[in-house]
Amino acid sequence: MSHKRIPKRKAAIAVGGVAALGAAALLLPNANASQDGNNAAAAAPRTLKASDASDLASQLEKLLGDAFAGSYYDDGQKQLVVNVVDVSGDDNNVVVQAKKAGAQVRQVENSPAELKAASQTLKAKATIPGTSWAVDPKTNKILVTADSTVTGGKWDRLESTVNSLGANMATIKKSAGTFKPFVSGGDAIFGGGARCSLGFNVTAGDGSPAFLTAGHCGVAAEQWSDSENGQPIGTVDQAVFPGEGDFALVKYDDAATQAPSEVNVGQQKVAITEAAEATVGTEVFRMGSTTGLSNGQVLGLDATVNYPEGTVTGLIQTNVCAEPGDSGGSLFTQDGQAIGLTSGGSGDCTVGGETFFQPVTTALEATGATLGAGGAGGGAGAGQEAGGQGDGAGAGDQGAGQEAGAGQDAGAGQEAGGEQAGQGNGAGAGEEAGAGQEAGGEQAGQGAGDKNAGQEAGGQDNGAGAGDQGAGQEAGAGAENGQNDQNGGDGQNDKH
Repeated sequence: MSHKRIPKRKAAIAVGGVAALGAAALLLPNANASQDGNNAAAAAPRTLKASDASDLASQLEKLLGDAFAGSYYDDGQKQLVVNVVDVSGDDNNVVVQAKKAGAQVRQVENSPAELKAASQTLKAKATIPGTSWAVDPKTNKILVTADSTVTGGKWDRLESTVNSLGANMATIKKSAGTFKPFVSGGDAIFGGGARCSLGFNVTAGDGSPAFLTAGHCGVAAEQWSDSENGQPIGTVDQAVFPGEGDFALVKYDDAATQAPSEVNVGQQKVAITEAAEATVGTEVFRMGSTTGLSNGQVLGLDATVNYPEGTVTGLIQTNVCAEPGDSGGSLFTQDGQAIGLTSGGSGDCTVGGETFFQPVTTALEATGATLGAGGAGGGAGAGQEAGGQGDGAGAGDQGAGQEAGAGQDAGAGQEAGGEQAGQGNGAGAGEEAGAGQEAGGEQAGQGAGDKNAGQEAGGQDNGAGAGDQGAGQEAGAGAENGQNDQNGGDGQNDKH
C-alpha cells in the first residue's frame, strides 16, 4: 500500500475517454458573435443545467484569465454566475464575451490571489483542530467554520486571525457538532472493525477492477469485505489521509469481478457517466451505508479541514448531511456525474451540519484509475444504468456501486431500475425502467417483465427469500429517498 501526495486536478475526467455531451461547448462559440447593440438578446444569461454550467465555467475561466474570480450555479434561476475583478482596462471586452456565452457576470472585490493569500494566513496562524475554511464565490469571501471544540483561547486565536484579514475577506461561524471523519462499524464495506461505504467502482491503471473510498478508511485497514466478518473482497492499493486529500483505491481480489460505474440508491441504480469538478450552488446527492440517500448543495471549494487526525486540503464543502459509516460514500449529480467521496464533517441527518468531500477528479488522477467497468464481463457503458442486482436468497446488498449479476447487457442510454432478489437471479432478468421513474414496489424473484423508459413500476412481486424493498422510494437520476428498509431474505442490510 502506498501513500501519495498529489496536486489537485484542474479538469474533469470523462468515462473511458468519452467527453460529456453538454451544451456549454456549444455556447462558448457565441462569445465571438457580434457585440453590437442589435445583439442584446444574446447577452442575456442562459438557462443551463448544472452540468452544462460547470462545463461553461471551466471554459470561461480560460477566456477571462486574470479577470476570473470564481463562479457558482444559481439553482433558482438555473444560471451560471461568473465573478470578475479589475476589468476597467479590458481591451478585449472579455466580459461582454462571457455574457454572450450565456453567463451572468458580476464584478467583485477580492481576487483569487488575495483569497489564496488569506487562506495561507489561516493555515499559518489558525490551524486548530475543529476548524475549516473554504472559498465561497457567492460572497467572494472565505467561509471559516469552527466546531464545538473550538472554545476559549482557541476561539480567540481563530477570531483574531480572521479579523486580521480585513472586514471583507472572510466570515466566521460556529458549528454545533464536532468535525470528524465519518467512519464507524455497518453494511457496505468492513475492515479492521470499521465500517465505511464504497464510493465508485473504477478500473485501476493496470486494468484490474477496483473501487474508490475514503483515505481514512484505507489507512484504517488494508483488506475490506462486503459483509461484517466476511471474507475480504478487496485490498488497499493506495491511500492518502491526512494531507492533500482523503481517498483510497481498493483493488478487488478477484480479477473477474464486474464493477460497473453506478450508484445503488435502493431500488434504482444511477449510472455514472463521468467525473466532474464541483460547482458551488449545484444540487448534489450523497449515498452512504448508514443514512442512505441525502441531497443538498455545494457551498465551497478547495476547503481545508483540521481533523483531530490531521489537516486535509482540497475538499468540497456542502450542507449534505452524513453520519458515521457514510465515509467514502458517493457524491454525485442527478445526471450521473461523479463529484466526491464522503470525508467527514459535523452534525447528523437529524439536525444537519457541514460535510466535506474528496473531489473524485483528484482521486482518479492521483491513483491512475478511470471510471468504467473492470474485469471480465464489463459493465454498463457511458450513459447507461445497469439493471438490477443479482442476489441469491439472503444475499447482502453490495452498497453503492455494487456488482451487476452475470450476463447483464444494458443498452446504451438504458436504465434498469428494479432490484432483483431471489434465488439465483441474474441481472437483466428483471425490470428495466427509465430515468426519473417511480419504483414504488419491490421487484423480486425471476422474470419480472420489461418496462419501457419512464414507466412506473408499482407492483410487488416477491420471490423466495426476497425482502421488503421499501415504500415510497422515488428512483432514478435525481431520486429522493423515501423509506428504504431492506429486510427479510436480504438478511444483512437495513438502510434508514
